[in-house]
Order: sequence, then structure tokens, then C-alpha cells
Amino acid sequence: MLFENTYVKQRIEKAEKLRELGYNPYRNDSTRDTSIAKFININSDVDAMEDKRAPERTYTVAGRIKLYRLMGKASFLKIEDESGILQVYLARDNMEEGFYNGIKKLMEVGDIIEVAGFPFVTQKGELTLNIKDLKILTKAISPLPEKYHGITDKEARYRQRYLDLIMNSEVRKTFRVRSKVISLIRHFFEEKGFLEVETPMMHPIPGGANAKPFVTHHNALGVDRYLRIAPELYLKRLIVGGFEAVFEINRNFRNEGMDATHNPEFTSIEFYWAYKNYKDLIELTKELFSYLFEHLNRPTKLPYGDYIIDFEDFTEIPLIQSLTDIGGVPADITNDKEKIIAYLKADHVKVNEKMNIGQLQAEMFDEYVEAKLINPTFITDYPVEISPLARRSDENPAITERFELFIAGKEIANAFSELNDPIDQHQRFAEQVAGKESGGDDEAHEMDEDYIKALSYGMAPTAGQGIGIDRLVMMLTNQHSIRDVLLFPAMKPITQAEQECIDDEINNKEEK
Repeated sequence: MLFENTYVKQRIEKAEKLRELGYNPYRNDSTRDTSIAKFININSDVDAMEDKRAPERTYTVAGRIKLYRLMGKASFLKIEDESGILQVYLARDNMEEGFYNGIKKLMEVGDIIEVAGFPFVTQKGELTLNIKDLKILTKAISPLPEKYHGITDKEARYRQRYLDLIMNSEVRKTFRVRSKVISLIRHFFEEKGFLEVETPMMHPIPGGANAKPFVTHHNALGVDRYLRIAPELYLKRLIVGGFEAVFEINRNFRNEGMDATHNPEFTSIEFYWAYKNYKDLIELTKELFSYLFEHLNRPTKLPYGDYIIDFEDFTEIPLIQSLTDIGGVPADITNDKEKIIAYLKADHVKVNEKMNIGQLQAEMFDEYVEAKLINPTFITDYPVEISPLARRSDENPAITERFELFIAGKEIANAFSELNDPIDQHQRFAEQVAGKESGGDDEAHEMDEDYIKALSYGMAPTAGQGIGIDRLVMMLTNQHSIRDVLLFPAMKPITQAEQECIDDEINNKEEK
């Protein structure tokens, strides 16, 4: 238990001693007037001074103590706020002796303090704030890890992200980039005239993508509801209603496995654009990436693991062609169900023989092509069997006007010209339901009669796309696990004993 830990008990005792001295260890009267970054910027030209006489201007800064060197009549501390880290100098001669002697041993690394004083430069050339007044704003009763560079155990980092953020400025930087990316995406679509909308998070029918839903129950209505897999069908209802360009940035939920690129809840943008087709979205996607790189001030060639990804080198290739040209699958088997099954079995790939031809082609793509797509690649012309919401190609009704964008072997986006024929859509839903009932696909789309009814009123020719923001941020920040770009990723439950082991690793100490 937290309060039984020896080190926590010691810190609680110091908090009580502060109270005995008349100092509230959890104050709410901060008068900070300057961030650390602003202090450093304003005083970047301060010259080294032989003495530490106070100039007319004083500053009040606040932050968490990250380093504390206690040295009798004087002490040096490093304090950190969100904007930066600063050395501060605490001398007995600058304050009442009783206060100095009482407070200096009650402060510890991890405490949040506020200091007022003036700048000077040490003999080593480091800009420092000479403290004239000090407040302990918040007494931290749990010690920070001894390792100044941060927490080494990734599980501990994810489970206690707040501590990871305290200890690791690079982690904070990653999430600032994430926030900026979302802001830029929103601005990009607003500039294009898109309307941002909000659609339900709980659906009466799971739909919009092939995936297993999370199920909840609405007590007042007495019915089950499904956390949304995707917002697609509601957004297209808005196109039917007369909005011509809409987008939504929000969470989706899929009750499936977790790995380096999958979390059960994830953030995406979905957008729908009337009077456009999937080829228009290919160009819009390229434009969006160019916009992001320009406003993030990033080079268009970025490292990602062992690769250098060229974000100006976009290519397109049909899915079936990619099986041969990239995956090395003989062309004569790519459109034959029995030959595909035999080929996969010969290569020791587990295969469900109840799958239809489109599902098997997708299986081959996953097995032989996907991981090889390093530079941005639009895979086009997906089989109709695995694209129940996409418009058929006029030239070849066996394929759809659909693409997926892959970067560094990961799917980043999915788009298509939308199917707006209500009769064809009803038939496709029926085929999905039949496939599910036969055991060929337990994640197939459900029948959605209300959506069919909406289409029956007429939906303009429309193109729609979804982009996974988490994976996009992974690319832009060179992170290789989705958990590194989610502030609070899903984690399996652990026992109290396991948590105590994590705590021991964090503190790098053992109770005596």
C-alpha cells in the first residue's frame, strides 16, 4: 500500500513538520508571473557577475524540483516547468536564517516550489535565478525515480504515464507533436470548407467497418448498444441530408487484440466529400501530407526505424498486381480460390477455406505485400467482397473504387468512392450477413435497414476516407508502438504484488 512505504512515510513526516512550522504543504496562492522558457529568453544576454546583487527587476517562476544539491549556507536546485528547466540558487544570506534552516531540509526532489528572485550567471556560465523568496506549493509524498534520465521499464511508463511525463521531456515532446498534428488536420479541412460534426458514439447496430464491437446496455431503453466501430454510416447520412463536406475527429472502439499498431480505442479522422471520387482523395491526401510537413517544419524524408521514408514519393498499384509485383505470388493463381488456398497451405499459412475469393486475396496481401510497403503507397482496386460500402468499378464490377494508404508497412488510411445505390448496398449487406452465418467472416457487416432507407432518398456521388491519427503520429515521431503515442494506452490488469514490483523498479530502492 502507498502509505505503508518507508519513503512515503518519511515524506509525509516532512509535510507534517511544514505544518508545524506554519507552512501549508499544499498551497493555492501562486503568484508566478514568468515561465522558465520566458525567463531564459528574457535574460539570455545577462553577463556573469562577480557578486549577486539584485537588479531592479525580479521574476517569479515555479516548477518541480528535479535536482537538489544541499550545501550548508547555500544550495543549488534545478526546477522544471512545462516550458523548460532552470537552475536556482538558494542562499542563507538572502532570507531569514530560521526559515532557511527550517525549509531547506524539508524540500526534496519532486516537490513543486515557487521562487522569486533575479538572474545572474555562474562562473561556469549558467544562467541562474538567485532566490529572494520561496514557497513550497506542493509536497510530493512519493519519491521520483533515482535515475534522472527517466523510467527504463516500458510497462511502468505506460501504467504510470504521469510519472513518465515528469521524468522524460522527449515523451512530452511526442504528445505536443500529436496535439499539433490534430490541430493542423482540423485546420486543413476547415480551410477546404469542410464542416466538423459529431455523431453518436453508441450505435444500435455495429457498422462502418468489419470488426468486433464492444457491447453495452442502455438501462432506460432496455436495449444493447455498441461502441462505435466507425462513424461512417452516420456521416454519410449527413451527405444525404445536404451537407456536402463533413469531417469528424474522434474515437473508435474495436474489441480485438492489442499489438504494436492496435489499441482497442483509437483516434481517427473520417471525412466525406460530395461530388468527388476516390481519385480526388488520393490527391487530397498528398496535399494533406504536404501541409503537415510544411507546418510542422519537418523534412519530407524522415527516419523510421531502419528506413528513411520519402513522403514525396507516393506510388499507386492495384492490389492484385501488388501480389505479383511486390509479393512474388505467381500471377496465374491470384484470381483462383482453390489455387490461392493451395499456395497458402504450401507456405504453411493458416487459412480458413470458407473465405471467399476477395478475403483470400486480402489474406495474401497481408502475408506477402503489406510489410514491404515502406514509402507511401496507395493500394487500389480492392475486391468487392471485402468492400461492402464501396462503389463498384464501372470497368470491372469485381473490384471497387477503393484505396488504402500504407507507410512503413502499416495501414494509415482507407478510402473509396461511396456506394450510393441502395439496392446494391442492401444486397452487399445481405451477402455480409450470409458470410457471417456460414462461418466465413465473424466480423462481417450487419444489415442496417435505416441506412438503406437513407440511401433511398438519394446520396450525391461521394468519396470518403478515414485516417488513423495514432499511426500517423507514430510515423512523424519515429515511434514503433502505438502505446508510445497514446497518453493512457490499454493495459492488462495486474496484481498488487506485480504493482509493488513495478514500484520497486521505479524507485530503484528496497526498503530496509
